[in-house]
Amino acid sequence: MRRAQRSMSAALAGCLTAMALSACGGEPPSGTETAGGPLTVWFPGNAEAEMKLVNETIVPAFEKAGGTDVEITYVDWDEMSPKLNAAFAAGTAPDVIGHGVAATADLAANDRVEDLTPYVAKLPASDREDLKSALDGGVVGGKQYIAPLIMTLRMLVYSGADFKEAGLDPDAPPKTWAEVRAAAEKLTKREGGKISRAGLIMPSNPISIQQSYATLLWSHGGDFLTPDGKKSALTSPEAVAALEYMTGLYQGAQAVDNTLGTEWGGSPHAQQPIVTGEASMQLSSSGDIKKYQDAGPDRDLRLMPPPAVEGHEARSFGGAANGLMINKDSDQKDQAWAFITHMLQPETSVAYAEALGVLPARASAVDSAYVSKNPELKKAVESLPAAKGNPNVVGWVQMRDAMGQSLERALHGKTPPAEALKQAAAEMDKIIASSS
Repeated sequence: MRRAQRSMSAALAGCLTAMALSACGGEPPSGTETAGGPLTVWFPGNAEAEMKLVNETIVPAFEKAGGTDVEITYVDWDEMSPKLNAAFAAGTAPDVIGHGVAATADLAANDRVEDLTPYVAKLPASDREDLKSALDGGVVGGKQYIAPLIMTLRMLVYSGADFKEAGLDPDAPPKTWAEVRAAAEKLTKREGGKISRAGLIMPSNPISIQQSYATLLWSHGGDFLTPDGKKSALTSPEAVAALEYMTGLYQGAQAVDNTLGTEWGGSPHAQQPIVTGEASMQLSSSGDIKKYQDAGPDRDLRLMPPPAVEGHEARSFGGAANGLMINKDSDQKDQAWAFITHMLQPETSVAYAEALGVLPARASAVDSAYVSKNPELKKAVESLPAAKGNPNVVGWVQMRDAMGQSLERALHGKTPPAEALKQAAAEMDKIIASSS
């Protein structure tokens, strides 16, 4: 494991040290001793800004305030689950486990992670309320197993310049998905029968396809599972209508998206289609808006509040994202919780979200300098009530992947939407049955 670096600015160190472990009930219990060496923490991903902040500021402040040494390891997202499983088998899993919320239910079902409910109950009421939306996203079977550090929300980024050029009012963006589709047709440019500028693009690569569909599914009033979680709900009329909308973006003479299957989610911000001018509207993580604006200042890039479908409330994929869990076998659980609450401190939480370019876990962050100085980012935080996350149920990752394969076949025109969803539902029902 790599030791966290210890350099930090004196000013920020003082700020964090003063707050560290004092709020959120994060002070280590008196007389608590660390057992077996330093507290070990795994974070998923290897974003440079995140590593710099954690290594040079957050960890040193925690160590100074709590007297506990911390070892941080960064694990690529694709390798996190395999490495974690191997570490559990070998008895070397970290004390604090960072992962996506989607992985929580399986870890809880396998008794790998600690029930955090008693810890959360000791937080001040004001903190529990401020973190409510994030914490709610980490509940499995009525118990808190993960403490989310950040929030996310998919929103349509649109070009005000393109809107004006197409005769659309950038100050009055579409409010429904039907209006979004109509605007996309006006915004789409074609040359030689091919799309030269897409009116609307959605992530459709294997990893992101389910999240894009989720936004449309929930907006249409559908869901992935029945209310009791015992069956797939993908054969509903709402589910079919949502997939028909999505396939219509890519198929037929009036197609408005020419990026089917393209892996551009991890591309530099300056190369994103909405920035280069290859697209006029792009479903994206709303936290990226400032980076898009910086990369394409002439594009007048803005965020559109989540559109609705007539008769239904606006919904979009989002909510609690990455978070921290405690290893059930850790012999430093109190210190582990102290580290988690340190990460949830107001200033730390905002700084962490800013480093990742996402939305903070605390509702009060809307008044922070990071959010309030950018009207579009503030719009994103204010739109979080429309966020909805994937189900926190056992086997969800398998269900998600099986569903993604069926969605791909539909988008590529190989299987009609209704049949693709029927196939996905059958696979999901098998996974649910085997997980019961």
